[in-house]
Amino acid sequence: MAKEQVVRVKINGRDRQALVEPRLLLVHFIREVLQLTGTHIGCDTSHCGACTVVLNGKTVKSCTMFAVQADGGEILTVEGLIKDGQLHPLQEGFKQEHGLQCGFCTPGMLMSSYALLHNNPNPSEEEIRWGISGNLCRCTGYQNIVGAVQYAAAKMAGAKEAKIEEGVAK
Repeated sequence: MAKEQVVRVKINGRDRQALVEPRLLLVHFIREVLQLTGTHIGCDTSHCGACTVVLNGKTVKSCTMFAVQADGGEILTVEGLIKDGQLHPLQEGFKQEHGLQCGFCTPGMLMSSYALLHNNPNPSEEEIRWGISGNLCRCTGYQNIVGAVQYAAAKMAGAKEAKIEEGVAK
């Protein structure tokens, strides 16, 4: 058996560390070691995207990398989207636009959509569909998910405009 290694990460803004076997997958580190169960385990082959998290600003399928590969990194999971008890605009959008049904794909969809909006605050429908193309949903047909991302983009743009106007008004 390989020697255990310490893995240190900042996850959802909080510094965490644990001693793990080098072969432990990141998804199992997040769910079982750190007890953050929002990230789902789906296919274990990277095809479904349910395990998607944001690592150092980029989406990764956490079932395809080892926890030790994330050592020193910054991870955002679906639990980290809520700030001060308030849903992220994407979470609101999924609720308002009925972007989920069974909810199994939702954490991965949210994280892929989050990364998309972080890099492109005003994506077209085609860009949204491309941005979530690595995530499979068996329930929704994707139209409501696209609508949820559009809702979030509009809300986030409105919040940005409100902050700008507030700054000008002062």
